[in-house]
Amino acid sequence: MAIANQIKALLKSHVDGDDAMFLSIAMQMAALEAKKGHGNLAKEIRDLIDSAKGSPKFTESKAIPLTRPKGELNQLLNVSYPQLRLVDMVLSENIQAKLDRLIKEHKHIQKLRAHGLSPRKKLLLVGPPGTGKTMTASVLAGELGLPLFIVRLESLMTKYMGETAGKLRLIFDAIEQTRGVYLFDEFDSIGSQRGNTNDVGEIRRVLNSFLQMIEQDSSDSLLIAATNHHELLDHALFRRFDDLIEYDLPSKDEIITALKSKLAVFKTTRILWSKAAEASITLSYGDITRACEDAIKDAIIHNREVVSQADLMNAIKERRLVRQKTAN
Repeated sequence: MAIANQIKALLKSHVDGDDAMFLSIAMQMAALEAKKGHGNLAKEIRDLIDSAKGSPKFTESKAIPLTRPKGELNQLLNVSYPQLRLVDMVLSENIQAKLDRLIKEHKHIQKLRAHGLSPRKKLLLVGPPGTGKTMTASVLAGELGLPLFIVRLESLMTKYMGETAGKLRLIFDAIEQTRGVYLFDEFDSIGSQRGNTNDVGEIRRVLNSFLQMIEQDSSDSLLIAATNHHELLDHALFRRFDDLIEYDLPSKDEIITALKSKLAVFKTTRILWSKAAEASITLSYGDITRACEDAIKDAIIHNREVVSQADLMNAIKERRLVRQKTAN
């Protein structure tokens, strides 16, 4: 039934001339085929999509205005224009539902504003490294056709009293003036608890400034804070966010889905998905992606046309060793 609905939606988007929706649905179909284990078909669909994106019909209709931070903001923000979509991620049902809801609210932002309502726009993402927090910011920007601005914490945080809060004001002014997705990664460096014995006065002032600015923000931008250490955050922060999304390491079924999706771009042979997934327990999505890429690169370098079970298991073993070393 899902594929029938996708075909109908595909035809409707073509009739409506909605090129972005057409490509998005096509990507969903490719992802569905990959999940079914039809790697070659998924690759053919994605190749057709990539070819279509390069055609004048699609490049000329691209409506995202290029925005570049100017002046001091250029040192505080990195900007990009992601093309990722929600179907590019493997997510739990709970997280998928929350992101779907947020995207729908922002796509109908004018309707909500007309009724005196605001979409969810302040997200706190927590969880271990490599579980998809940063990728979520890219996906939301891609789905909404917005630029992604990543705050450069090394430029934001300074040792001079008052300077960091002043730079933070510049960022919030940009949030108000230029609609986009703004990501504060490693957010615990700003939002650590004010009662921390290792805290200094300047950090407390920065946190207080952030609390005031996020409370006053009335823009249509999305503000995303991500951290691996939510236990360090000041409790006053949590009620300032519209949604708290908790990421975790993938389950066995989610690992199988991720492996099939990542290897769909290359031919495979006799992969024992359940065995590979069991070997990948405790790895993050980022680790799994790198393992799949390593297996594909190794096959290409050695002139092999397929990725075998042994190729995949060796790549997974290497990733587990790297994970163990970095954990110690």
